Amino acid sequence: MFWLKLIANFIKILREGQTPAQVAGGFALGSILGLSPMLTLQGLIIWLVILILDVNLSAATLSLLLFSLIAFIFDPLFHQLGYFLLVNIDGLKGIWTTLYNAPIAPLTRFNNTVVIGSFVSALILFPIVYLSMKKFVISYRSTIGKRIQKTKIYQIVSKSWIVQTYQRIRRLGV
Repeated sequence: MFWLKLIANFIKILREGQTPAQVAGGFALGSILGLSPMLTLQGLIIWLVILILDVNLSAATLSLLLFSLIAFIFDPLFHQLGYFLLVNIDGLKGIWTTLYNAPIAPLTRFNNTVVIGSFVSALILFPIVYLSMKKFVISYRSTIGKRIQKTKIYQIVSKSWIVQTYQRIRRLGV
């Protein structure tokens, strides 16, 4: 039921509700969490940003799940980028040493090549994910959503017993 509710909430916010910027912001922040390890100081900070800002939590959760599923594929690339940042750039070695010796900074785990590489990659991809998702939400609300609702597949799925049962259960909860 969790998956159905998450997907239903996401489709609902695609149709109406929060602004495209709020949906895209939640999705982009969730992508940072999905690409980089969450059990770090920066993961906690991103969660706090998601909760403090007025972004869509369903979009953030869905993005977190989607990007977590594909992140392990890119671990070799994240390792190479992290190794380059930690070892090959002499100007950053002093920063990494100071950061590692600071009292709270080791909680970032930036001494791990995959962690630093994935976090930097997620930060680089953040504006791309944000702008792409914002554009998608705007186009979905104006044209794509109406086209999807006219398709036979949508009409069959929306009238299936699974969807009907889910909607009855959801109405009972309200």
